[in-house]
Amino acid sequence: MLRKERVLVAMSGGVDSSVAAALLHQQGYEVIGITMKTWDYANSGGDTKETGCCSLDSINDARAVAVKLGFPHFIIDIRQEFGDYVIDNFVEEYLAGRTPNPCVLCNTHIKWEALLRRADKMECHWIATGHYAQLRNENGRIVLFRGRDSWKDQSYVLWGLSQTYLQRTLLPIGNYQKQEIRAMAAQMGFENLAKKSESYEICFIPDNDYRSFLRRKKPELAAALSQGEFRLKNGKKVGYHQGYPFYTIGQRKGLPAMGEPYYVIAIEPATNTVIIGKEEELFEQRMIVRKVNLIKYEKVPENGLACTVKIRYKDAGTAAWVYPYKKDEVLVIFEQPVRAITPGQSAVFYEDGDVIGGGWIAVVGESTKKN
Repeated sequence: MLRKERVLVAMSGGVDSSVAAALLHQQGYEVIGITMKTWDYANSGGDTKETGCCSLDSINDARAVAVKLGFPHFIIDIRQEFGDYVIDNFVEEYLAGRTPNPCVLCNTHIKWEALLRRADKMECHWIATGHYAQLRNENGRIVLFRGRDSWKDQSYVLWGLSQTYLQRTLLPIGNYQKQEIRAMAAQMGFENLAKKSESYEICFIPDNDYRSFLRRKKPELAAALSQGEFRLKNGKKVGYHQGYPFYTIGQRKGLPAMGEPYYVIAIEPATNTVIIGKEEELFEQRMIVRKVNLIKYEKVPENGLACTVKIRYKDAGTAAWVYPYKKDEVLVIFEQPVRAITPGQSAVFYEDGDVIGGGWIAVVGESTKKN
């Protein structure tokens, strides 16, 4: 069998990326495996054991796959790049009253860039990952679309990939169901990977306690922001909180007793104020999305684009119209009000399963009319 081009495969040590590498190896590609060390949780002051893609066990699992299949494997340390960009952004976003999405930021601005830089050095034409999403060439553009496994589909977290990145990307498992990937891993002799549990935590917060993480990163934070005020939309003070970065839109726990359910509906960093309200006050119909990256089309038409918009990873999506706004910004008007639109999260625009593009939610509600 003629050997195909050389491909650099990102291997986290999980079943998905391992099977992705194995499939490419079977297809005749010259595979080189690479594992990126992004975070060392043991040095962060947390109590939880290091887990996920950064753990020694995961690195060893990735290397074992490469050794068994007979292709090279390397480890690269990108902790400084990751910390300087992803973690600093994570902290800054909370301090700005927004709720960040570090996995999207990491995929689009750290991992792909780091992969391509190493791929060039190793003379690899392609890079590949174990994401559940698919690609096709259409009208001179690479179109990203949903993976066949609707539950595992990861197209939402890849909206930030440019055409330059996509043109050199392979997604080998996008047309498979998760159970098929596990079955293939077992057939290939990787029984331990086939049974390996999913990891849903943010890699640098494996205990899922982002508030403790913020306090460790900014020890002066709690004292400086304590005794901030809870207020209603009409300005009435109803209690005190321990700092606005520790709250997010839609949150119900940790709020003053009001006799009925209340939720966080807005955050005002300038005054250290958290606005709370009834559930119906969580619903909005407009938002401005910034730093937009378009994948399927070069631009949004002036008369708007009808699509389905997801405002979080597991969101089913809502019908909306997307209009050009300012440079790298769009205005989204939903056909019906949407619950808990959260600044700092990703908004991703879909058309029949294709990713039109996406960006960061910046302004929500009536205030969009004032910009």
